[in-house]
Amino acid sequence: MVTFKQRDTNRAQSLRNEATPAERELWKFLNKRQVSGYKFSRQMPVGPYFADFLCRELNVIVEIDGFSHDVQQSYDARRTKALEDHGYRVIRFTNRDVMENIEGVVQQIETLISDMPTPSPSRKREGDC
Repeated sequence: MVTFKQRDTNRAQSLRNEATPAERELWKFLNKRQVSGYKFSRQMPVGPYFADFLCRELNVIVEIDGFSHDVQQSYDARRTKALEDHGYRVIRFTNRDVMENIEGVVQQIETLISDMPTPSPSRKREGDC
């Protein structure tokens, strides 16, 4: 099991300031609770890793894979497994997906979210009134 270290918030801030064009484009849709009313944060430290976008309420991580990810697929697979082992759901898109089909990417994220159980179910909705 992976042991997480203290969060490197300075590195996270640096990554936010150096966001790729694809990350900036997707952020236009994920910020301000625009996707299903859930809050996403950018470049959040999660153990030894940095999630491109993290929804803490649902434990969902959205990753944007650029060219460098083509040559480090085994690392990405280990990283994804470590995050999933700690309860996160990881969904990945390529830079090309985001830049050429942003609506489809956002729709896939919304579908993932709608298929997940709510974090704290309403008693009224669950029929316990």
